[in-house]
Amino acid sequence: MDIIKELHNYGLVPVIKITDVNNALPLAKALADGGLNCAEITFRTACAKEAIAKITKEMPDMLVGAGTVLTPEQADEAIEAGSKFIVSPGFNPRVVKHCLEKGVPVLPGCATPSEVEQAIEMGLKAVKFFPAEAAGGINMIKSMAAPYQQVQFMPTGGINEDNMLDYLSFGKIIACGGSFMVKDALIDAGNFEEITRLTRNAVMKMLGFKLVHVGINCENDKEAQAGARLICAMFGLECKVGNSSTFAGTEFEFMHTKYLGTHGHIAIATNFPDRARAYLERMGIEFNEDTAKYDAKGNLTICYLKGEVCGFAIHIVKKK
Repeated sequence: MDIIKELHNYGLVPVIKITDVNNALPLAKALADGGLNCAEITFRTACAKEAIAKITKEMPDMLVGAGTVLTPEQADEAIEAGSKFIVSPGFNPRVVKHCLEKGVPVLPGCATPSEVEQAIEMGLKAVKFFPAEAAGGINMIKSMAAPYQQVQFMPTGGINEDNMLDYLSFGKIIACGGSFMVKDALIDAGNFEEITRLTRNAVMKMLGFKLVHVGINCENDKEAQAGARLICAMFGLECKVGNSSTFAGTEFEFMHTKYLGTHGHIAIATNFPDRARAYLERMGIEFNEDTAKYDAKGNLTICYLKGEVCGFAIHIVKKK
């Protein structure tokens, strides 16, 4: 498993402090129900190792990492408990070297170019940027990313629902770490329903799903253009004739020949098609890879789901 790629697919990594091991499983389930099967459990409490072990045993599909790892000994405890990755607040060469020797991905905290260069020297291609907002936020990351094109960042510290898209929209960001959906008070109160709600809201805001148009299958271009012009006349929309379809405004696409879907297709835009596909695949939804298109950097831009919904095919597309 490529852990860095998996973290990128999630986009958001809940950073959790567990003081009561009995909260571990209900909390992990609340996150999964909200759409995030991943978590960074910090070694700030005495029960961190036990909490990690409990989750990884009972929920093996959960991608669990250990955070605030300060020593090689803590790294060993985390790995023994089942952690798939290690995160530290600063750059400790001993911890980094130890994790690399163990073959476990490690994201050390780096807030300066000097620390990033140390990470590069040790062969790392991904680091944590901490404390993100206090250290200059997304502008600081962009400045550092310019000379270090090979490095990706996972910002943590001050990330919330209001600023996460500022970070995630930059191509060098793996994911954002944050505790805004898993606040200590909610965990201690056992309010896991609220954690699920906050998590789902964060995931939906990240993905930004939006209906952009409905495609209607027609027998030929004449039928398509006639249908488009009728809709335009009724609702004051602009008619645009293309090679393969005719649009009525931006909302209705009349296909010149029948394409996927018995009746047509529905286009859903998203901020991040790669993350959207990963999210939907975690729900058991399959995609038709033959329809996938990618940009010059290898990022997914469009792809159809397999099957139909009431006679309509559905595809996701990169939001403009």
